[in-house]
Amino acid sequence: MNKNFYKSKKFVAKTLYGLENILARELEKLGAEKINILNRAVEFEGTKDLMYRANISLRTALRILVPVTNFKFQNTKEFYTRAKKIDWLDYIKPNQTFAIDSVVNSKLFKHNKYPALKLKDAIVDKIRDITAKRPDVNTENPDIKIHLHIQNNFAKIYLDSSGESLHMRGYRLEGAAAPLNEALAAGMILLTGWKGDTDFIDPMCGSGTLVAEAAMIAKNLPPNLYRNHFGFMKWDDFDKELFTKIKKELSGKVRNPGITIYGSDVSAKAIEVARKNIARAKLENDVILEVKDFTEVNKTGERGIIVTNPPYGTRIKNKNLIQLYKSFGDILKKKFDGYEAWILSGDKTAIKNIGLRTSKKLTLYNGPIECKFHKFELYKGSRKTKNKIESLS
Repeated sequence: MNKNFYKSKKFVAKTLYGLENILARELEKLGAEKINILNRAVEFEGTKDLMYRANISLRTALRILVPVTNFKFQNTKEFYTRAKKIDWLDYIKPNQTFAIDSVVNSKLFKHNKYPALKLKDAIVDKIRDITAKRPDVNTENPDIKIHLHIQNNFAKIYLDSSGESLHMRGYRLEGAAAPLNEALAAGMILLTGWKGDTDFIDPMCGSGTLVAEAAMIAKNLPPNLYRNHFGFMKWDDFDKELFTKIKKELSGKVRNPGITIYGSDVSAKAIEVARKNIARAKLENDVILEVKDFTEVNKTGERGIIVTNPPYGTRIKNKNLIQLYKSFGDILKKKFDGYEAWILSGDKTAIKNIGLRTSKKLTLYNGPIECKFHKFELYKGSRKTKNKIESLS
């Protein structure tokens, strides 16, 4: 790895739509500087230490990318020429494998995969010209992962310090129907403002992603503390001593949450999967799981929060879906005064049948599905009564 590689100290953290501000706050807490929010990404500056911490600790990041270079070009030939000028031996050795992910929005190429092919040729040709050897492409498990972004005639090239996407924490090897992305689940929880200081309930928990992420937040447990493989570990400048030191420090800050984190689902199969996932995450002592219909779920304490992702779309017939939401709204009104409820739904018609006034509504994407994340404040009596009591207190 080029000795001057970290002089720029610039990084890009990729995330999901709607989580950019949350990711920026996470980075700020880690000590990142010159934070700049983009679309589904956040730029920042820091050190190698921060890059390691970001990969281990960020809950809403998908990847931490390190800029290699950027350039303009007028045609495919110039793109190849400019790409070949890069000192690729600073990043890839002849005996290493590599892969290229690309995002292309340009009319200069016949198809979107062509730029990645030309970049691959430029890398291989450059290294072979110097060493008479060539690195191989391995799309499944590469030593070095490269990201190429092209907008019109402007190219940006990055190294991927993460390797496998950071949302893949390693605990969810099995999933129930339509499981949430782990980074989305963590982002949903962080968007509520919950800090792990009140009870947490997911009465339709499926494979347990929300309760797992909630437990990690409450414990101050970094989501990838137990992960053994990151992209930067194959880089020449990987500092194993520093990496081990950081992991030890972060392990020492894990705490006992001291609250109830509860998940239930009407499906015994889903709860069986959730138990296995929770055990793999080493959270079995922190999460209570039960097979139970949401109508039978009760408060676990006087104060708390409900965060859930009920069925929607193709998972259940429309008539039953509307009744499910209506029943859920009735249960929230009857049983959960003093709580906040946050519901992610991709069905605008169904969510209206909750029968409660939304106090906040955010747009998120669950995969390709545009969803609304609704906040409901739950209290006894009418809103006027609540406001009158608050004004007297």
